[in-house]
Amino acid sequence: MTRTRRAVLLALARGLATGLVASVTLAAQRVTPGATAEAPAPDRWPQFRGNPALTGVSASIPPDRLSLLWSYEAGEAVESSAAIAGGRVFVGVASGTVLALNLADGALAWKYATEQPIGESSPAVADGVVFIGDLGGVLHAVRASDGVRLWAFRTGGEIKSSPIVVGDRVLIGSYDARLYCLSASDGRLLWTLKTDNYIHATPAVAGGMAYFSGCDEVFHAVRIADGTEAFRVRFGANTGASPAIAGGRAYFGTFNNEVLAVDFATRRIVWRYAHKDRHFPFYASPAVVNGLVVAGGRDKMVHGLDQKTGRARWTFATRARVDSSPVVAGGRVFVGSSDGRLYVLDAQKGTKLAEFDAGAPLSASPAIAAGRVVIGSQDGRIICIG
Repeated sequence: MTRTRRAVLLALARGLATGLVASVTLAAQRVTPGATAEAPAPDRWPQFRGNPALTGVSASIPPDRLSLLWSYEAGEAVESSAAIAGGRVFVGVASGTVLALNLADGALAWKYATEQPIGESSPAVADGVVFIGDLGGVLHAVRASDGVRLWAFRTGGEIKSSPIVVGDRVLIGSYDARLYCLSASDGRLLWTLKTDNYIHATPAVAGGMAYFSGCDEVFHAVRIADGTEAFRVRFGANTGASPAIAGGRAYFGTFNNEVLAVDFATRRIVWRYAHKDRHFPFYASPAVVNGLVVAGGRDKMVHGLDQKTGRARWTFATRARVDSSPVVAGGRVFVGSSDGRLYVLDAQKGTKLAEFDAGAPLSASPAIAAGRVVIGSQDGRIICIG
């Protein structure tokens, strides 16, 4: 380990140990989402955004005072957001590697080579199988216990979308402009839906429907049973953000510097939010909980919006763009920034409770389970705090 690397890790540990203000008492402020259907079990974060509706809500509550538990050197950039299941952390690396690490101590359980780099596609874990896409356009299904390949399916373009598992089916978007539905057991193609441009975003699932916003400037609602499109809503901008589904609406950001709410009953855009002064794209996917939509922007800010009206309740400024998608746990917002810091905010007020210097940009999203927060960085480290 170089002297610079050792110094960064020591600084990180000191920051994590002292970052949370001791006088802040959070117990009275917390709203625990564990009783809702939106959050996974407290010891699991099995996919991108935590659940099929992509709401970014964890039922696990990290400690008030956080410290660095372990750090793993992955070697190359980690843009993939981790999944946590069965006491292990699963994450993709730009080197074309899927890692399985022990959540307890960060020890390597196994590595799986995809041959092509892994970008933002994040693993989904279901029924003992890890699913993840690579930039060569291949969706991989790997046994969670030992990293053995079960099957692979090749699309016609790179995959940055994350897989979603629904029963015995897995959904994935591709840059070949198609949404694919495959058999989770053997990778057999069940149906495909053709759109007019790249599908970068991850589809959200609720009530037997898959919802996604595409680079074709259309919000799509698709029946999972047969792949037929139930409805579409044009919103007039490209987007890389995945929608969060809550209360019969979808919430997502666009490259037209807005966050939108689409109502399913009326099939209309019911509100648009844009900051009055700072006009930058919203690339990260929002979190939705307790009447609040939390969105990170390339304006270097995190925005807390009223779920019903779209009006800003608060904003918080970081030092660089926020492409990391926020996660809400125990009344706190956890979000990374390209300034290299992981921020912890009060969800209702938007005030900073702590910040931790990871030493490199954070574009991956936090994964929170079993009282621990796991996130990868652009310099190839995976850190766990708790």
